[in-house]
Amino acid sequence: MQDTPGALPFKATSGEIRFEHVSFQYAGQKKQIFSDLTLTIKAGSRVGLVGPSGSGKSTFTKLLQRLYDVNGGRIVVDGVDIAHVQQSTLRAEIALVPQEPILFHRSLAENIAYARPEATQAEIAEAARLANASDFIDRLPEGYATLVGERGVKLSGGERQRIAIARAFLANTAILVMDEATASLDSQSEALVQEAMQRLMVGRTVIVIAHRLATVVDLDRILVFAHGQVVEDGPHATLIQKPDGLYRRLYELQSLEAS
Repeated sequence: MQDTPGALPFKATSGEIRFEHVSFQYAGQKKQIFSDLTLTIKAGSRVGLVGPSGSGKSTFTKLLQRLYDVNGGRIVVDGVDIAHVQQSTLRAEIALVPQEPILFHRSLAENIAYARPEATQAEIAEAARLANASDFIDRLPEGYATLVGERGVKLSGGERQRIAIARAFLANTAILVMDEATASLDSQSEALVQEAMQRLMVGRTVIVIAHRLATVVDLDRILVFAHGQVVEDGPHATLIQKPDGLYRRLYELQSLEAS
């Protein structure tokens, strides 16, 4: 990916996202992922993306970050076509909490500050507190200077996830993308991570890629993807009432598996 000639720096103001007649397919593939996809995500809203594997959920967030260029249409954030801004500044406005956080074999402080390398120690500590990470960090003999090991091997899954959330707090962006951040945690770790995530969502435009539908029931809106199209759109309470709806079918299937 190259910046377009004359690309300008980008700064998100409110975090409104618009996909306007977007078409996209990966190079080397014959099948389009999206064809004429049009939707708007209002600034400050919390939206879940659900649907079967390969339906376009992850592609949607990759296009938002301009990791790929669309084949048709455009993506607009706060009124600005993202194809015409500097990629580095666009991505700096989108905080990510992935399912498997990437940590580096550096100190905890440096791993948190990856979101904003010029952050002060006080800012790093405050981000850790908001992410429910400060308690376990303070118990370590070297505290924030503790080396985490290659890919964070010295930390538990819940601890790694809280470091990723601390990064997002420190980045303090208008847009937040979360990819099922509690999928592989035990119940105690999940409770701490969920509490931190709820805190992190406040005042931001939030996109949650959901594999477990229980994680999206309280969101403002759920987009149900199938074959690159949004086939259902609404809050949980509305979608669960559709007798033949895909969302209801997926939700009931997961409920059966859980029981």
